[in-house]
Amino acid sequence: MLFRLLLVLTLTAVVRAQPATAIVGATVVDGTGAQPRQATVILRGERIEAVAPGAPVPPNARVIRAEGLTLIPGLFDLHTHLPYSAVSNLGGDWGKNLKAYLWCGVTTVTDFGTYPETFEPMRRLIRTGVIDGPRIHLAARISTPGGHGAEGGRGDFFSLEVITPREARAAIKRLLPYQPDAIKVFTDGWRYGTSPDMTSMEEATLAAIVEEAHRAGLEVLTHTVTLEKAKIAARAGVDVIAHGIGNAPVDDELIQLMKAKGVTYAPTLAVYEPRERRARPQMLATLLAPPAQRILAIERPSPEVDTQRVRRWQLLLANNAALRAAGIRLGTGTDAGVTGTYHGWSTLRELELQVEGGLTPLEAITAATGNSARALGVDAERGTIATGKLADLVLVEGEPHRDIAHIRRVQRVFLGGREMDREALARAIASPDPTPIPPRPAAMLIDNFEGERSAVKTLRVNATDGGHDHSKMTFGRTLRAPGNHALSIQAYMAEKARPFAAVQLPLSPGAVEPVNASGFSGIEFDARGAGEYLLRVPAYSVRDNSWHQSPFSAGAVWARVRIPFASLKQDKTAAPVSFTGRDILMLMLVIARPPGSFGWLEVDNVRFYK
Repeated sequence: MLFRLLLVLTLTAVVRAQPATAIVGATVVDGTGAQPRQATVILRGERIEAVAPGAPVPPNARVIRAEGLTLIPGLFDLHTHLPYSAVSNLGGDWGKNLKAYLWCGVTTVTDFGTYPETFEPMRRLIRTGVIDGPRIHLAARISTPGGHGAEGGRGDFFSLEVITPREARAAIKRLLPYQPDAIKVFTDGWRYGTSPDMTSMEEATLAAIVEEAHRAGLEVLTHTVTLEKAKIAARAGVDVIAHGIGNAPVDDELIQLMKAKGVTYAPTLAVYEPRERRARPQMLATLLAPPAQRILAIERPSPEVDTQRVRRWQLLLANNAALRAAGIRLGTGTDAGVTGTYHGWSTLRELELQVEGGLTPLEAITAATGNSARALGVDAERGTIATGKLADLVLVEGEPHRDIAHIRRVQRVFLGGREMDREALARAIASPDPTPIPPRPAAMLIDNFEGERSAVKTLRVNATDGGHDHSKMTFGRTLRAPGNHALSIQAYMAEKARPFAAVQLPLSPGAVEPVNASGFSGIEFDARGAGEYLLRVPAYSVRDNSWHQSPFSAGAVWARVRIPFASLKQDKTAAPVSFTGRDILMLMLVIARPPGSFGWLEVDNVRFYK
């Protein structure tokens, strides 16, 4: 008992020894929905030490005079796709996207755009300071066979597909070792009346996901866009219905279900706002990297009015207002990363649109702070301004609680008590180079297929052409000889132009960190097959959705294939880039055949050579 008391006193003394920051004169909007008040806010270390009118300023504290400014909690975005660029034909730079959020005062984001193999390296790079970013909640994805989320051609493990409660429970158990922060479920296959619907998830299956996730302490957020599927999601007890209900007015049955289960509604209005209404704000000049700026400079948005989208937009606004009037808790998400839904900026725009959809400015701020923190289950530590909470704070010029347009006037951002250098964030975004990530040294042996993972401890994943009707494939280890395994790929090509199927061999977990193989001369492997194939080698420095590649052939008898780095040519010839091997992300073994045909390939002993 005495030891514990001494430990507490020691820790308290350590915290007290840390320098304090006093924010004096600001109007405080605390994220609870309470009316704004004048207060002095004291920060020490990573937490808020005091919030009170006239709170004494500690000796030697850094004092920030904040008259004319409003202090709000750091904003949340419950629905992002961090690896995606919101500008067409560009690969995303997740490091720069994270900086855009911080610059805009968004200190917590939930990401739906990656898969579990990336979780550890992304968290580590942020934790160690290689990447500056807000707090991230990484969601593992689950869909149905033929459902939304599974049509991107990104492979079996990007979105696990389940159709029965048994499969659902097994999927959650398979994901838990990766320590996801949440589960994203694609429950609704409605495609807005613009293309054929995809499959949707049955209630028993969704309920099994929710039960297993909640048992593990994980929140469940959904892609739900219709009234009928929203009722299924609410009955199943999901935590957040993400995306707006856009096919019909909400009714009392849904409202009562959401109240009974405590479901939060995050309508992602920013992604649905009709394009003809959208103006490009000046802020994008700071938030978009040079390649995106160049594309937008020549892009001319169509002035044509999409009447179907306008009708859905009117329903989305009306449903937002109806759920607010009924007392349903609203959170804030954007679907940022989808084309035209820009990282960081769209979160601020979402607050403006929620006000257009019936919320008061104060309610919109509450939705993006305290309500969203509660939806993620982190409200005990952040989301509101209170003694003991993490000091994730934003100083905004003006009165955003009266005029939500002031939310764009972010002046200072604090993450865990540390003020962000917004000018440095802007400079990093504006750099012509990708976010610096130190490359790992390459190992000579990449994969001999003698284990469930590669020789460099990465998970093999598959990829195909995109679309609901993508090519079908299977892959796995097979016996080449007793005690000697090889990779076997079999693929049925889709009935479409340029179908393909591929197996990816990431060189680091999730292909997040590049690998420097410049000390080698090329890549070699054993192959057996029937015809022509491609080796593709994506590099971290190539940001225009292209890669270097080389054809190779394989016949019925095993033979050694050797591909020098010098023979790898960029697939987009407009701006060819020589291949150095300094920042390789993965190797891709590609089968491309005529539509409707069958292809196969076996590979073994993949390595770099000197």
